[in-house]
Amino acid sequence: MVERPTTPPPLQGPTAKEKKYDRQLRLWAASGQQALEDAKVLLLNTGPGVVGVETLKNLILPGVGDYTIVDDVDVAEKDLGVNFFLEESSLGKSRAEETCKFLQELNLEVKGHAIQKSVEAFVEKPTILDNYTLIILIGPTKASGLLENISQHAWKSSIPLFYVHCAGFFSHFSVQLPAQFPIIDTHPDPASTQDLRLLNPWPELLIFMREKVGNLPWLSDHEHGHVPYLLLLLHFLVVWKATRNGKPPASYSEKKEFAALVAAGARTNNAEGGEENFDEATANVLKSLNPPSISSGLRDVFEADDCKILKNDSANFWIMAHAIEKFHTANKGLLPLPGALPDMKAQSSDYIKIQNIYKAKARSDLAEVTAIVRQLEKDLDRRTPIEDKEIEAFCKGAQFVKLIKGRPLRVAKSTESLDWSDRAEVLSMELENQKMVGLDSLLPIYFAFLALDRHNDEISRLEQSRREPNPLKDIPGARDVSGAVFPSPKFAESAHFYTPAVNSEKDPKPWPRFDTPEARETFDNVVKELDRANGAELHNIAALTGGMVAQEVIKVITKQYVPVDNTCVFDGIASKTAVFNI
Repeated sequence: MVERPTTPPPLQGPTAKEKKYDRQLRLWAASGQQALEDAKVLLLNTGPGVVGVETLKNLILPGVGDYTIVDDVDVAEKDLGVNFFLEESSLGKSRAEETCKFLQELNLEVKGHAIQKSVEAFVEKPTILDNYTLIILIGPTKASGLLENISQHAWKSSIPLFYVHCAGFFSHFSVQLPAQFPIIDTHPDPASTQDLRLLNPWPELLIFMREKVGNLPWLSDHEHGHVPYLLLLLHFLVVWKATRNGKPPASYSEKKEFAALVAAGARTNNAEGGEENFDEATANVLKSLNPPSISSGLRDVFEADDCKILKNDSANFWIMAHAIEKFHTANKGLLPLPGALPDMKAQSSDYIKIQNIYKAKARSDLAEVTAIVRQLEKDLDRRTPIEDKEIEAFCKGAQFVKLIKGRPLRVAKSTESLDWSDRAEVLSMELENQKMVGLDSLLPIYFAFLALDRHNDEISRLEQSRREPNPLKDIPGARDVSGAVFPSPKFAESAHFYTPAVNSEKDPKPWPRFDTPEARETFDNVVKELDRANGAELHNIAALTGGMVAQEVIKVITKQYVPVDNTCVFDGIASKTAVFNI
């Protein structure tokens, strides 16, 4: 009996989920999408409620797994004019529940929760914050010490915290990351990730070079014009070293001389008057002939104590970083080969052959690193092995790994000044030199928001003192401590911000100083705008700020790309943004 050939199975098309999230999967891949869907985001709303909702909108659409809104305010008329996730039927109802209901319509796969409770009551036991992947706190905070308490617990628990402030035409957000926040997949420019390793070739690459270029003068014009440029560079390196005591070109002048040597090997007696592959070779001399080195980001990783001293419960990142460091030392400063090749003029068969040589070397380096990782796991008695694909991702992106050193938020309190420590001099120069560099610094906007926080803290403390019993009220002649004696100060009149000088002995003036008229004027104008807004948010400013915050939240959750480090300021009047490490 003759068997009939089976019909081949139909090609598997993209799933419904892949179709839905197609564009973002191209940005952060399946691993990033999974991290987003596993995340639980907490929104603590102590302000008008617009910028926080706009931030959530931009997280719900790409599919964040779970979000919770904490807000004790009922919907009022003023909310309807600025919050697009409310309608007239929402009046008088819980703002948390109503915004959650309408946000839910954006993506039914996302789980939303609303808690009608004040933020201070919700975090009365700070350990409740440990249930969430990331916290977004909207300012200004109503209760004195609230921001500080949330910041301190998030810092101790290594929970990323975003503090967002939006009022009038200005906004700012600060990102509090854990003390050490490593990122493997920073998505560098693809052109910068190519490591040809021409100064440290391995046997297989040299053998193929000799096979293709060993008889270079006798090649036909077609073959001569299609020799891949990296083989040309390897060939002329051999020629150069033969007369230079085996040393490659090192200085700029030597590399220019080497480029001329390569260019002289091109044939010009053809229709084109030259050869494109030789042009590619000379153009890549400066970029490709550099000794092995590591980036400052990877050096920070290698020097970290967590990388040097491993423990049984060390994060996967540090186990892999230690393995890469051992590979780097054993291979005389080389990192695992990524294996990627740039496009170049070549015959298809030659290009494929070179691709295979580079891929084979990359697999060999990966196997060496993996063996180190497995031995470390054995030595540390770790029961759960690191996945092979995670090690491979680290090897490919090792040169561009970034270790962000988070720092606690700057909390402005009415009872004490801020200690700017190592940032004082840098930020002071930013303020004083803005006219010199021809730019208007946005740093005064940040200080104006700090002054607003300080003002709100002062109001909160006054209100708290009014609620407390007055032990002197029954004493004859004693003054009452009610609001008549201590009226609430107005922000525009109390917007000052005194902090320690850079060097209090040599420079007794308070810092930050606004010695330049430009910085002083910017600060005063921002104060006037914040005073005019009186805490109100404009929807267009809140929507734009919410988009920026959501973008940074996604970076932090997926641990891809490089998030803001650590404060971003937006000027809605001039339509400018600036990032400061505060």
